Amino acid sequence: MTETNPRIISRVEMSPADAKWITLKKIKYVDQEGVERLWECAERRTRKSTGVDAVAIFAIIRSKTNAFPPSTVVIEQYRPPIGKVIVELPAGLIDEGESAESTAIRELLEETGYVADKVIEVSPVVVCDPGMTNANMQLVVLNVTLDDQLEFPTPKLEVGEHIITKVIPMSKLKAELEEYARKDFVVDARLSHFASGFALAQELKM
Repeated sequence: MTETNPRIISRVEMSPADAKWITLKKIKYVDQEGVERLWECAERRTRKSTGVDAVAIFAIIRSKTNAFPPSTVVIEQYRPPIGKVIVELPAGLIDEGESAESTAIRELLEETGYVADKVIEVSPVVVCDPGMTNANMQLVVLNVTLDDQLEFPTPKLEVGEHIITKVIPMSKLKAELEEYARKDFVVDARLSHFASGFALAQELKM
């Protein structure tokens, strides 16, 4: 199959009745002064019984022999709402019957090929754009231990998925994301905030 650069060819308004993944809601609420107000938002149709939509995954990749510095893997993926390739953490929706941990392990394998050997941490449920949507998620930190040299396994992508993975030393994550931005990629806010926080923590240790 001949590869081409992804691009938007049209944008049209869609009725909520025609939407498969999301819907629009008008919320009536009472504010702190007792005034009735209205708010418009988008809601996912995909939320399962856990009440959590998705996970984002921060994988810490280490070598048993210290052959390379602790690193992480990010993905490059074209996102039609933005019309550009986004640099982001591996992520995915939680299926019925799954936990955040099992979803993260599955999605990391599917999107990057890396096999996690330990769950380090699971965040509380967090939101990303609460003025726009009720979508929520949990951040799952996974450990990936390699015997020696850095490996680049083959992802197990589904039909229609086009994902490029890149492994970055954690100490260089913020600088690498800034370089991405200079090359006209768009960096996902969650990944950017994580990288900035990590860099700041390292600076404060000095």
